[in-house]
Amino acid sequence: MSSLLPTRLPLAAGEDVSVETFNRLVRVLELNLGRVDFTISPHFNSTEISQLQFATGAIIFNTTNSIHQAFDGVQFRDLYTHQTYPTGISMVGSVGTVTVTTS
Repeated sequence: MSSLLPTRLPLAAGEDVSVETFNRLVRVLELNLGRVDFTISPHFNSTEISQLQFATGAIIFNTTNSIHQAFDGVQFRDLYTHQTYPTGISMVGSVGTVTVTTS
C-alpha cells in the first residue's frame, strides 16, 4: 500500500488561503502522486488479508482467489465475476466434396 509523504502545511484560518500555503499544498500533492502507481493494485493472499487492516474503499488483488476486491469497511467484495479464459488455439473443421472444373 502506498502512503502519503509527511508534511507540515500550515492550517488556513478563514475563507482565504495564502499563495504560499496553496503553492506548498500543490507541491505536496505532486510529490505524493509521484509515489503512487495507479496501474498496479497491491497483491495479498488470504492469510495476509486476514492479518492486515484496510481502509474502507481499499482495492486489492487477492492472489488466493485471483480476483480484484474492494473493502467495504466490513469485508472484501469481489469487483467482478471470476472468469477462466481459454488458452491456446483450437479449431475443428471439415470439408465435404469439392469439384474444380477448368476449361
